[in-house]
Amino acid sequence: MKTMNRFLTTATACLAITMAAHAEDWPQYQGPRRDGVWRETGIVETLPATAEYRWRTPIGAGFAGPAVADGRVYLCDRMEPTGDQLSEYRWDKKDPVQGLERILCLDADTGAVVWKHEYPCRYTISYPSGPRATPTVCEGRVYCLGAMGDLLCLDAQTGRVVWSKNYVRDYGTEINPWGMAAAPLVDCERLIALVGGKQGAGVVAWNKETGVELWRALDCPDPGYSAPVMAQCGSRRQLLVWCPIGLYSLQPDSGNVFWHESADLKMGHSIASPVFDPDRRLVFATSFFNGPLMMQLDPEMSTARLLWKGESDIELPGRTQGLHGLMATPAFHGGYLYGVCSYGQLRCLEPQTGRRVWETFAATGEGRWATAFLVKHEDRFLLFNEHGELILARLSPKGYEEIGRMAVLEPTMKAGRRMVVWSPPAFAHRALFARNDKEIVCVDLAAPRPGKAE
Repeated sequence: MKTMNRFLTTATACLAITMAAHAEDWPQYQGPRRDGVWRETGIVETLPATAEYRWRTPIGAGFAGPAVADGRVYLCDRMEPTGDQLSEYRWDKKDPVQGLERILCLDADTGAVVWKHEYPCRYTISYPSGPRATPTVCEGRVYCLGAMGDLLCLDAQTGRVVWSKNYVRDYGTEINPWGMAAAPLVDCERLIALVGGKQGAGVVAWNKETGVELWRALDCPDPGYSAPVMAQCGSRRQLLVWCPIGLYSLQPDSGNVFWHESADLKMGHSIASPVFDPDRRLVFATSFFNGPLMMQLDPEMSTARLLWKGESDIELPGRTQGLHGLMATPAFHGGYLYGVCSYGQLRCLEPQTGRRVWETFAATGEGRWATAFLVKHEDRFLLFNEHGELILARLSPKGYEEIGRMAVLEPTMKAGRRMVVWSPPAFAHRALFARNDKEIVCVDLAAPRPGKAE
């Protein structure tokens, strides 16, 4: 009984931290619970023909999405030494790019800059436009990860640096080809992040207030790009980590391994976060080259078994199995799985078998790496695609039903032969917060008040 009481106390405390932000906030990647669900009410039933901007604010370049908490918007960007945004497209990570990484704090109602913190950062990565990881905001602190491994804890009100780490200096991390991208996760008193490097520092937990290391786990020199998530199965909380050596479930307070499914991912392509279906106790992970895997968790024991795994190590059109996802995290909904495959195919899968139910290019358009970020709202999905469009749609095993579509942002980054927006949005304050390499915008999505004409 004492053990159970201790578990309930710990779980309650962690849940309180997770939900400490107002219900209307979006304080981290994938939302308050990091599950890609927007739970705010009073949202439009269909999208207007043109976007109604509450504000638009010029910023620098980057992939990092915004976080919204306590009346502020936090995001990371990059500026060249001249103060101009990155104008030249570079593939070669051996060609150094000078510049500054910045952390910006904006007023959520007006878009006005409240404070900024900047530091020199020399890039040696591909796609060197800017930071990749969405900030994580919790209890008056904002945690930001730069593309070259600068992890900063700042006072959310003032921008003062409370503590910092550098993955290369402190852990011997060798920066991967596309830069550090895995947004850190707050869990109780811990800040947890994928670090890589030496001496079993694939995943590291620090005291979120002081930066003192609490534990480290996994011998994974390349951490990949996937943000960790938390899952509650039965009486056990599990930290889910998808990295280039496999899918791991760790004990959150120690880093000990509960279970794992090994993988050898080409080019370290663990990017989308693993997703958890609590009703069916399923965990799904996907990789662009090596494809998907689905695990079934045991409700009583901290174990899992492999349900199915893609057998094709190829991402060519028509040759993939299941879902070879790139950067957009998939979603469980109504007993099925939805996600964007390697050439832009929005797909519906049967979770128990991996059988493909349907696919469509309607949300993204066809193209290698074409993508759309999925966020669930009630019985619908909001999809923010790489064309800078917001789509409202219903997804079911019957097919894709588009309710509305609205242009929001100009695509500003070159990928192959097309221009794209590859930054995940935030949904808060009955609005969309989205950015490209030139600006961040806040678009009103509030339902009309009774008596007010649409």
